[in-house]
Amino acid sequence: MLIKNPQSGIALVVVLWILTILMVMVFSFSVMTRGETYGLLAFKEGVEGKLYAEAGINRGIMEIIYRSVNQNQSVTLTGREPWRLDGTPYVIQGGDGGYQVRIMNETGKISLNSLTDSSGIVLKNLLINQGVAPENSDIIVDSILDWKDGDDLHRLNGAESDYYMSLPKPYKARDANFETLEELILVRGITPEILYGKDQKKGMISALSIHSTTNQISINAAPKEVLAALPGMNAAMVDRLMELRAVTEIQGLEDIKEIIGDSYPLMAPYITFTSASGTGPPVYSIEATGYKGNRKTGYAIAATVTFDGPHQYHYLYYKSPADITP
Repeated sequence: MLIKNPQSGIALVVVLWILTILMVMVFSFSVMTRGETYGLLAFKEGVEGKLYAEAGINRGIMEIIYRSVNQNQSVTLTGREPWRLDGTPYVIQGGDGGYQVRIMNETGKISLNSLTDSSGIVLKNLLINQGVAPENSDIIVDSILDWKDGDDLHRLNGAESDYYMSLPKPYKARDANFETLEELILVRGITPEILYGKDQKKGMISALSIHSTTNQISINAAPKEVLAALPGMNAAMVDRLMELRAVTEIQGLEDIKEIIGDSYPLMAPYITFTSASGTGPPVYSIEATGYKGNRKTGYAIAATVTFDGPHQYHYLYYKSPADITP
């Protein structure tokens, strides 16, 4: 009769446990290595996207200078047409990555610090077109005007320090010009969604400027949403103006009389045909998104530059990364 050795059974169990532990260790190491590899690749693509975006900002500055130097040229080489300064997107591909750049003359935006009770109608129309209820739009516009004026008297739908001091976390109205656009989040009626937008929906911040010192909007630089907010403007007029701007610079009323017809008196107080930013030097905002491989995701940078001379500029604003709505 055979007698089984109990020690051999124990040894087998120990070996199985050791193998199990080794397999768990190998699997854990594999998962960790895979995670670190993906993390390293994501970091690498992020750095490359940032470098592409920085290249896009520099390209935007170069194009502004190029446009300034060549704006009076009667002949333009094919493929070297000056870039438009109305937010038109330009995509540059290089290798397996690239960048998208948009440049906008600040005179095409609504001047926040030059806003008046009269020109506030343009901002109200902008808000309504973006889905804000008319009564909330009235609150926002009046509250913005109250925030930046120098008194404690509030408009019909506005708010002054007495309102803000009654909030759970109280603060006072500035009663002076806005120092940043992000400051708007403190104003009564403005929510993050209204200010910054959500998903593919733009927020009001993209249509505003604190650097333009004129309350008139350049018909040549205004983006589509700002044109649509002008009194007397309709969608068909906006489309035709955009088409005209794509091929020529609008010099004056005669160029657009056929398009806007009898609506001109309604919008005349709020528009200009020049690109001068008021009393100061020209100011431009540049948005650049760098990407590696997939254009749906990328690294975005937003900058604002002013030119003190033909080739001399400095940054007024630089945000990296930035949240940019296409």
